[in-house]
Amino acid sequence: MGIEDFAIRMFVAVLLGIAIGFERQWRQRSAGLRTNTLVSAGSAAFVLLSASLTADTVIGDPSRVAGQIVTGIGFLGAGVIMKDGFTVRGLNTAATIWCSAAVGALAGAGLLIESAITAFFILFIHVSLRPFGNILDRRPIQNDEVRSVYYAFEIRCKADVENHIRVLLLQFINQDDELSLRLLKSVDDESPAKAAIVAEIFANRSKDEALEKASARFTVIPGVTHVSWEVKERETD
Repeated sequence: MGIEDFAIRMFVAVLLGIAIGFERQWRQRSAGLRTNTLVSAGSAAFVLLSASLTADTVIGDPSRVAGQIVTGIGFLGAGVIMKDGFTVRGLNTAATIWCSAAVGALAGAGLLIESAITAFFILFIHVSLRPFGNILDRRPIQNDEVRSVYYAFEIRCKADVENHIRVLLLQFINQDDELSLRLLKSVDDESPAKAAIVAEIFANRSKDEALEKASARFTVIPGVTHVSWEVKERETD
């Protein structure tokens, strides 16, 4: 392989990596311009190495190293996936890194038009499908679609009624067979005279109405200053 052919393939890999990374950087994602460009360039370099070391075909045998690239990128992608409470973030970024490696591998194998087409579709997915994804996210989840729900329930009260409130909260959870307590703790509040009770509750189905009714009941108890609840995660069928 001549140095000119090598440079052209690397240039295309870098250029397409920049295009993908620019969109990710514009969206302020953790893996942006440099990460996607490096992934694309590195993948191309490994395929070019395989091609340069194998002289029995025009582009060598890049299939072996391409398989190793797929495996290696899996570890890199795992590094950007984070669990925030009950929510997993970074899957889209990890998938983009994986696709950037594919673009670089195609360019390194000399499939320049194919690599450009792949990069185009990656950008098309990010740009064009985002509005549709947002519309689907705003669709209300029906109760019959919910398999389980994790709730966070918080009560702020005076310290002298904390134990009484904890007992009432446990009674509320134990009275409903579809609720189970996963965590119950007290956290520091503004002063020693005040207490904050935080509970994580698991429900077999949507129990928003029950949580709202419980919140209203706790609000009128003397010594309670604040009651709130929120859905941490919904698992649907």
